[in-house]
Amino acid sequence: MQVVNYSEFRRSMKAKLDQVSDDGDMVIINRSENKNVVLISLREYNSMKETLHLLGSEKNRNRLMNAVDRANRGEYESHGLIEE
Repeated sequence: MQVVNYSEFRRSMKAKLDQVSDDGDMVIINRSENKNVVLISLREYNSMKETLHLLGSEKNRNRLMNAVDRANRGEYESHGLIEE
């Protein structure tokens, strides 16, 4: 994660956008009056939205955590892929 001020971001906008898009980095842009902004890639944003959705309900969150616990204890079955 990188922190830059607004002027620095303007001077190097293309490089910062490429850095975020290509490398998955995040850039915090400090602005006056504490109106700071975080720049992330669309891929990262979509991933965060999906995670929030999946963990958004207590029932689903518990179900997922229980599945992870079972997998960590080795309580799972392996299956081959179905080929068409």
